[in-house]
Amino acid sequence: MNNTLHNIFRVDEEMLKCVSKWMEKRFEATGVLEKMENAIEETVEHRLGELGITKNTSVEEVYVALFDRVKNDEKQLYLSVGVSPDNFDFHSVAEKARAITGEKIGFFLKKQYAQQVLEKRPPSATIQQLGYSSVGDMLKNEDVMDVFSALRFTETDEWMHETFDVAYKQFTPADFEERPIEIRVLGDRYKEVAQKFVAKKHHNVSHLKEFGVIFVNPIAQTDSGKFIRDFALLLHYTHEVVFYSKLFQKYSQTEMFNEQFISLLRGDVPEINESKENEWLIVQRYLWKDDPQDKRLFVPRINPEALHWHRAEQGLVQGVNLSFWDNTDFLAYPFNDANEQTLVSFDLEDTAMSFVAYNKGEQSRFIYHQQEALWNKFFSLFVGGYDQMEQYIVDNMANSKIEI
Repeated sequence: MNNTLHNIFRVDEEMLKCVSKWMEKRFEATGVLEKMENAIEETVEHRLGELGITKNTSVEEVYVALFDRVKNDEKQLYLSVGVSPDNFDFHSVAEKARAITGEKIGFFLKKQYAQQVLEKRPPSATIQQLGYSSVGDMLKNEDVMDVFSALRFTETDEWMHETFDVAYKQFTPADFEERPIEIRVLGDRYKEVAQKFVAKKHHNVSHLKEFGVIFVNPIAQTDSGKFIRDFALLLHYTHEVVFYSKLFQKYSQTEMFNEQFISLLRGDVPEINESKENEWLIVQRYLWKDDPQDKRLFVPRINPEALHWHRAEQGLVQGVNLSFWDNTDFLAYPFNDANEQTLVSFDLEDTAMSFVAYNKGEQSRFIYHQQEALWNKFFSLFVGGYDQMEQYIVDNMANSKIEI
């Protein structure tokens, strides 16, 4: 399957062999490419058997089968959470997410600093939208974290950048504390302003990782495929907030704390001049969304985002018994598409997003979650698993790359 494998990685075959050879020497491992080949071949064949199709099935028929699986598994998720499209209780959704992830403690900015930011630079659009005359008047009646959550869909991008470019440069480790992560449901009064966020982002979940807060907008996304997509995102954000908390705490012991803290919030990604066989980039964003031909998408890399998605999807597998998606995040396979072959992702989030697009009459087929998960899987096989891979990321995030 070597011919297929390097195409799934989207790199030159010799480059993939060279990277594998170097990593095997460094970690005293053998046959890792073969393990990847076998895992993909065997798992895809097994999953196709569950769907009642084969590797000779056309691309469109594969998608139809995968979409049916998403539809059925979403019904299972509704039952497990105890809600329905007609009776959608956001607090039940939040409680189920907490039950799956467990209570998490992190190292976050003290909430008093959110109030200080608002007092120094009043968010006029938010104040007006909520019907108040001043920050003080607003915060007498509104929770500061709810207000802070709403800023991104009430204020302009210019206001956001100008405010946080100044405000966040002052923070030191002394401004942080340990406390539990929160999953908050914004009240109904935020529905109108939240509509703007949902219209832009197409989902109703977001987060403030520096404050350890994940919030759900009170707008039910019940079109087929959207609930399972957004619930997985809720789990993903929990793992992401835990991960960044580890980095905040690590950097709190350094003299470069504030610079590193701001870099994390910006999601900085390293540039590359040339690929080195002993170098893996740490890419903390999905570059494909901005440019599918970004040159960093064709070199060895690991992606914390894909790690959070892996844990989120495994949480769904275990917490809701969605066994079809067990360890499928890195899977893709080429299927017949007219006179060529097209890769189909078996990642749950890619599939759910493609299903949502299909229901809107669009032909978008997503594969970028799987692409990053594949490189993560490859790296994890050398270092002994995902937990060990995460430690490599934490230890090397400040450099944005790992030199093996």
